[in-house]
Amino acid sequence: MRKIIQIVIVVFLVGCGSAQLKETDASKVSNNPEGVKGKIVGEENVVDNTSVINRVEVEKNIFSSSENISEIMAFLASDELQGRDSGTEGIEKAAKFIEAKLINAGVSPYFESYRDTISNFDKPAYNIVGFVEGSDPDLKKECIIIGAHYDHIGLLSGGEDTIANGANDNASGTSVVLELARYFGKEKINKRSIIFALFTAEEKGLLGSIHLANVLKTKNISLYAMLNYEMVGVPLVGKDYLMYATGYELSNLASVGNGYGGENLIGFLPKAKEYNLFKRSDNFPFHEVFNVPSQTFCTFDFTNFNHYHKVGDENELMDFNHMANVVNQSIPMIEGIVNSKTKEIHY
Repeated sequence: MRKIIQIVIVVFLVGCGSAQLKETDASKVSNNPEGVKGKIVGEENVVDNTSVINRVEVEKNIFSSSENISEIMAFLASDELQGRDSGTEGIEKAAKFIEAKLINAGVSPYFESYRDTISNFDKPAYNIVGFVEGSDPDLKKECIIIGAHYDHIGLLSGGEDTIANGANDNASGTSVVLELARYFGKEKINKRSIIFALFTAEEKGLLGSIHLANVLKTKNISLYAMLNYEMVGVPLVGKDYLMYATGYELSNLASVGNGYGGENLIGFLPKAKEYNLFKRSDNFPFHEVFNVPSQTFCTFDFTNFNHYHKVGDENELMDFNHMANVVNQSIPMIEGIVNSKTKEIHY
């Protein structure tokens, strides 16, 4: 996300499950005002009783877990990738990692390969684009895009640490999308088709998503909606919803999504409107090109993260339980959207 600010954390997470989800060992969702420092937190976690906290136990119907998220984040935000700047050796390693994840998930390439070489950047750079075809003969002609950018800003000068690892921005969103791809790639329960898009060069001015939106427009795809994940590595502070949607007031996405995923899944963050975050992430080019609901889900609330575009954006600050919860609560929402008989989301 392309603007900043900061404070402290109080978390409100809402647990919700879909009967179709699979179980793993992770059975609890953490609400820790200190933030889970890249660890799994169990019942021993104690919170200040002055905080507005609602601890939610999710004892079944879990697909993603802290372990799943940790494995992805450990690589994407590692020093080995040197900050994933577009056109570098580091982001090339990230691209290969993402491709392997899509292959293992049973997600097909959208193009001849997973790589969509962008045409508006001076170095070789690639969006990674996967596809899960819908099962309904008619509805599969429509599609939704689930996206996140996997690039970051690379190396910064000065100081002992020069690597801007980009854990929250946006290895976190990439990890969530890869987990969603793993679910839908394995289950194949979507009636509409799903495009999973991991964008390059977001940090250069949304170049990857601008390129892909225009390419898909030339293919005359029937795009229903674009759902983007950005900076979802730490929980919101003192909110009664799990994540907010940029451009909240522009569509009925929140009401539809909450109907499928739980009434406190998606909320409105005034700061997001104040800073016009709707135009600052990879949802926006699809809004401009297709004029369909295209919005970003985020849990960066301008108070809970102090390392935007800094070398301190590292895995130790991320809450993997929270991120797994974002995945698990997004699944029934996305299932509802891709399987509804009519297009329920609209501007």
